[in-house]
Amino acid sequence: MRFALAASLCAAAVVSGCAEYGSAGGSATEKSPGTPSSGMQSEGALPQGSEEVPLDPATFTTKITNEYWPMAPGTRWVYREIDEEGETSRVVVTVTGVTREIANGVTARVVRDTVSLAGEVVEDTFDWYAQDDDGNVWYLGEDTAEFEDGEMATREGSFEAGVDGALAGIAMPGSPADGMAYRQEYYEGEAEDNGEVLSTEEMAEVPAGHYDGVLLTKDTIALEPDVLEYKLYAPGVGPVLVYGVSGGAGREELLSVTQVSAADAERAGTTPLGQPYL
Repeated sequence: MRFALAASLCAAAVVSGCAEYGSAGGSATEKSPGTPSSGMQSEGALPQGSEEVPLDPATFTTKITNEYWPMAPGTRWVYREIDEEGETSRVVVTVTGVTREIANGVTARVVRDTVSLAGEVVEDTFDWYAQDDDGNVWYLGEDTAEFEDGEMATREGSFEAGVDGALAGIAMPGSPADGMAYRQEYYEGEAEDNGEVLSTEEMAEVPAGHYDGVLLTKDTIALEPDVLEYKLYAPGVGPVLVYGVSGGAGREELLSVTQVSAADAERAGTTPLGQPYL
């Protein structure tokens, strides 16, 4: 799960986001015993840690309209990512025209996230998102691959909610408020990320423009307790800036946000990982 942030109270910087999965967002073959596939999240509480929260697929939609991270098919964000050594990568995130039923029964929107270095793809990912009736955007897993010299090196990091104990998490709350904390993803020993809303009254300035009323979150990783990132999301736009403040410095900033054709959006969701689709 990759995004971008800046902090007026601190600074700004970067983020990113396995098992063997298939094409066009992947496929799973084994569901976890007893994985909940129905029921509503009780009293609107957001998931924490490894707690299993029953989800009713009927209450989810692939039309993601959350103010701080709208995902209309065809939306394309382009970011510049600068790591702690000063190396610059290009990150292209495209909301595809493809949906996929996740192992826990929820149908998700497939979002393509491609990282290139010096013109070569080094990481390519299908992320899966859906929005519930309360406007919460859920993250349901990813099919990801890393590449070296044009060859796939690893698929480590991939997981799917409902498979092998993996659980869905919150990518963006429907009604974010200061101090609100939540699980972003959970796959024991592989993906245990958490977020907390710090403010909804920030500003951010990146190459794509100046934004007010920005949402600021603090992101941590249970498996890497020294890592801390701040992320900024602009209303009506989505992620605009990420800044690593501990466990590695880095910055990811929004260069542009555009709308691509339906054909390009479909291509982004169906072209196998690592192959050109832009």
